[in-house]
Amino acid sequence: MSPRNLTPLLRPILSSTSASRSLSSRPLASAARSIHSTSRTLLATPAGSGPGSGQARNPFLPRNTGPKTITPGPIKSPNVRDTTTADSTSAGSRQDTESSLTSSVGAADAWPDYSKGPSALDKASQLFFFTEIVRGMWIVLEQFFRPPYTIMYPFEKGPLSPRFRGEHALRRYPNGEERCIACKLCEAICPAQAITIESEAREDGSRRTTRYDLDMTKCIYCGFCQEACPVDAIVETQNAEYSTETREELLYNKEKLLSNGDKAEAEIAANLQADHFYR
Repeated sequence: MSPRNLTPLLRPILSSTSASRSLSSRPLASAARSIHSTSRTLLATPAGSGPGSGQARNPFLPRNTGPKTITPGPIKSPNVRDTTTADSTSAGSRQDTESSLTSSVGAADAWPDYSKGPSALDKASQLFFFTEIVRGMWIVLEQFFRPPYTIMYPFEKGPLSPRFRGEHALRRYPNGEERCIACKLCEAICPAQAITIESEAREDGSRRTTRYDLDMTKCIYCGFCQEACPVDAIVETQNAEYSTETREELLYNKEKLLSNGDKAEAEIAANLQADHFYR
């Protein structure tokens, strides 16, 4: 295509510049350079410009796009403790915003004041004279001459709460009759399923257990069995010293549980009496 044929196509673009004279006498290379320089100028022209504004509209951008004006955002305050003033100032010039911040925030509140802290000499003395280590060794020296807080177990034992949960036991009434009525509430509520009960009716119509097995290896000492029992038959004593050499010795039957209750009846009754206000 000859340069003469490109003239009608390039005339609208080149008319807005000083180089908009006729291309009939220009070579094709000169016209291409003019187009390249002119396209940069047109791409930088705002989208809202046009014939009415006195500027040539950019043909490569759509009409009436982009915001007319850009509203400046709030100015960030140097004071971290006071940001409400900067957030509330949504309009106005930057100078007005800074002046309002300066007037609302005092000079003492704008930046933290380090003059009231330890001086450089104090910090240097603590660093070079190891004052922290000296204070720590002084605490150790004070404790050295005090009586020890430890106890010589098993010759000395600390106090135990009446609610302490230790070895299990079955209780009897003062006349020697066993308390358990075979309601099986303890067996039902046990989360570890460590209790197994079998029962039968007696000649007088009462119901008593024929088998009461408790697997101490399964027990989690939650105390649910003691709380569920309506007659305080199954309890947990304060005995925590019942370690064994074999696993079979921790499988308690009815006779073993009744024997534990007979040995610790006075202690069990005293603990229940001390805790009855909270039950």
